[in-house]
Formats: sequence, C-alpha cells, structure tokens
Amino acid sequence: MPDNADAYWVGFRRGIYCWTLQTYLRLRASGFPCQLTDTLPDDGVILAHWDSLPPELQPGPRQMVVCFQADRARHPYAQIHVVQNPLALSLKIMTLGDRFLLPGDRYFMPHWPQPGLIPRDPSRGDRCENIAFFGLEENLAPELRTASWQEQVTSLGLSWRVISEFDLWNDYSEVDVILAVRSFGRQEYSWKPAAKLYNAWHAGVPAILGYDSAFRQERKSELDYLEVLSLADTLQALAKLRENPELRRKIIQNGQLRAIETSPAQLTKRWQTFLETVAIPAYHHWCVSPNLVRQSFLLRRQLAIQTKDFRRNLQKLRNTLGIRSRLRALMPKI
Repeated sequence: MPDNADAYWVGFRRGIYCWTLQTYLRLRASGFPCQLTDTLPDDGVILAHWDSLPPELQPGPRQMVVCFQADRARHPYAQIHVVQNPLALSLKIMTLGDRFLLPGDRYFMPHWPQPGLIPRDPSRGDRCENIAFFGLEENLAPELRTASWQEQVTSLGLSWRVISEFDLWNDYSEVDVILAVRSFGRQEYSWKPAAKLYNAWHAGVPAILGYDSAFRQERKSELDYLEVLSLADTLQALAKLRENPELRRKIIQNGQLRAIETSPAQLTKRWQTFLETVAIPAYHHWCVSPNLVRQSFLLRRQLAIQTKDFRRNLQKLRNTLGIRSRLRALMPKI
C-alpha cells in the first residue's frame, strides 16, 4: 500500500481502500491523531468500510463505529454512517435519553478525487478529438457499447475509447471530453458518488454525464457539465463541444474553480470538522450514557433487522403463492 495519498495505486479502485486508506493518509499528513489498524480496537472512534465490518458486529460501551457505507446498505449496528451521495441522507434522528442525541443515520462526505491524477496536457489547446470513459465497460449504458455508436462518433470526426485498464484510470493527458452515462433516462442511482465529475474538474476536461443524482446535487450552473438523457442528446452534446471551443474553455475554467471544493486540502479539513464536531462528541456521549440506553439502541437496531427480514420473507411468500395460484388457474379441469 502507498504511504502517500497523492501516489497512484491501482488498489484505490476498490472502495474499501479508496475510502479507508485515503482518509487515513490525508488525516495523518495533516497532523490529525489517527492510526491504521488491521484489528478492531476495544475503544475509540472506529472508521471502517462496510466490507471490513462483520454484519453482526455490535459496538461495545467504548466503541463508536463510523461506517463508510459506499454503495452498500446501512450497517446493522454502526452508530454513524458516511455516505457518498447526498440523496442517501436520512432526516431521521434517534433520541436515546435526555443527555444523549445520537445521529441516527448518515452524513454526506464527497468522494476523494482520483489520486495521482494526470490532468489534460495544456499543449492540446483547443483540440477536441478524444472522447473517453474511465471505468468498467459494464457500468456504461448499453447503447454506448455498440459498433453503431462507435461509427456515429467517428462520423463526427471524434475518437471513442473505454479506458477499463486500472493502471490508466489516472491519466487524462490525451483526453478532451469525458463521457459517463450508466443508463439513459432518469435513473437517479442514489447510492453512487459524483467521483467522475470531480475528476473531470480536476483534470481540466469537459464532462458529458447522465441523470445521476450525485451529479445533479453538485450542479450549480450549466458550465459544470452537459447532461444527456438519450443517445441523440449525447451526439448533440459532442457536436456542440466540438464546434464551440469557447464553450469548452468556459467549462474548463469553471471546472478549475469547482475543483477547489473537492481538493484534498479542503476535504481533509471537512473530515477534521466532522470528526471533531460529530464523531468524537458522539463517542463521548455513548461512553457516559447508561448501559440501558446503549442496550436500547442495539435492541432497536436488532428489531429493525428482524422486521426487515420478516417483510422480505413475507414478500417472497406472497410472490410464491401468486405464482402457484396462476399455475392452478392455468391447469385444465379434469
């Protein structure tokens, strides 16, 4: 693992490292007291990705578990969750006792930008030739994986490339436009982050993006990115960027300003504020609360899990009975 969060490491493609290791390295470099450990501490504020927390883990009387939820469901017993999309926030607050106000659900924290990012080469100037998608092809809209799409892009005098190689995800030097659409239409993907938009801003590259809620939550003006809802929209956006170098320059300049908001320095300060004003006070409240209060919290979570499981099993039973009823209706009478 790298000892510097500015270094490019292919392991950062995995959420468990992207969140835990980067956060640790940034906080440590800033002088914030923290440790990286492979064992669960007996006490303190414990920040961990969902994948490294056993589902049955119940925090002890001196443990405050902050779960990096990423694109997973809420951990059954973690007291605090950090989410990567504002739409995933819940307004619900759990009040346990007169002296103890515990955040019941989630806090939004922007995704870290790509470590070791190589921005677009300034010597490319106003050239608009190379269109790219950074990521696994399976996460791209099916319409953008066809030979027909490739032909349409070529007819515009542009080249199209899906950069799926992990060791190239940081290199934007030869890219003129980012295109990232999971699906056409109005699917919100409330669990996904705006990482591709942040990276485009930091790389100095205009972005054409889908309807993802994370992108829309970040949008302050039309210069932040071009939104498309169909294949026709996408072709029009590409033609627009190709034919209007002034627009591209304005988008890039705007992106440079927006990138400041998600710079490592700004996000590190945001993490420090979260820990100092939310996580650490919540930890102290948890520690001094009566045992009955802590047990009440865990019991309520356990009941919520059982209720959810009951509803899921009931729905499965209803679906099964519905199928059997339809089969009986279709059977010929003898």
